[in-house]
Amino acid sequence: MTALAQPVVSASSPTKRRVRLLVALVVTIAVLALIALASLAIGTRQVAFPDVIHALVSPVDGNADHLVVRELRIPRLVVGLMAGVALGLVGTVLQGVTRNPIADPGLLGINAGASFAVVLAIATLGVTQPLGFVWFAFGGAALAALLVFVIGSSGRDGATPVKLALTGAALTALLTPLVTLVLIGDGDTLARFRFWSVGSLAGRGLDVAAALWPFLVAGVVVAALLGRRLNLLALGDDVARGLGARLGTTRVLAAVAVIVLAGTATSLVGPIALVGLVVPHLARPIAGGDYRWILVFSALFGPALLLAADVVGRVVVAPAELEAGIIVAFIGAPVLIAIVRRSTVRSI
Repeated sequence: MTALAQPVVSASSPTKRRVRLLVALVVTIAVLALIALASLAIGTRQVAFPDVIHALVSPVDGNADHLVVRELRIPRLVVGLMAGVALGLVGTVLQGVTRNPIADPGLLGINAGASFAVVLAIATLGVTQPLGFVWFAFGGAALAALLVFVIGSSGRDGATPVKLALTGAALTALLTPLVTLVLIGDGDTLARFRFWSVGSLAGRGLDVAAALWPFLVAGVVVAALLGRRLNLLALGDDVARGLGARLGTTRVLAAVAVIVLAGTATSLVGPIALVGLVVPHLARPIAGGDYRWILVFSALFGPALLLAADVVGRVVVAPAELEAGIIVAFIGAPVLIAIVRRSTVRSI
């Protein structure tokens, strides 16, 4: 593993750089808005863009297009926006605090913890509804993240990137066969778990979003507070400590952000991989090495990628659908290969 790129010292003036970042921010928000509009219009039932606008601002009772937009696609859009923000931020925080460019919730055992908790809930308590999965997925993800940070922080050197990654890999290796063992012996549990585990925005209502938005807001606030601290941490422990950074406090705050954001995202859409891994690498070429801006762009690129994958999944095998988690894997894998081939992470 290697440290992430050091903060970039731009040759342009601070004013020009700030203007460039603001322009990029406006363009990114516009692209996200267009993708969000497409997610309301495109699907098994195509709805014209003017009708989408009418459904939002002046819905007509009995209009089938308006009903599809308001009852089915708006909840799907809200869930995708929330999960995308959480996944984008959790990937950035994980890569920053571990100084590991391939860190994501899957690598640190968080997805495995959520999956194990959901399987147990289905098999032992008979939970069948998405709103019921939410709290078990959240608890499993949070417990797994906490366990990895506690074990990875033990010892003289504290929570080093290697120790955290190895602890997460060990936890995943422990829980994955346990999940398989439960599923092999229970066909009903397998059928219910399979839908949740592929990662989908469908079938989640606004009740799920309403239950989890306070956690998302809390995670976003904590992540936003970490920007400057992650900039110092990117310089290395010794330099950061010399510049006055409180490494223990930074890692505790990062752990809180990861637990809350990963738990929220996994509870909303299941264990979707690669979004948290890829998004920070898409943000860095625009934001440079400043984590304050990387966090901002990651919070926008995450939902853009997730919603785009959801829209593509609705049309590639129409009239059926592919879940967003499958499309993200197809989109994310080539992007990840391109990232690895770049010079900044060539020594991984």
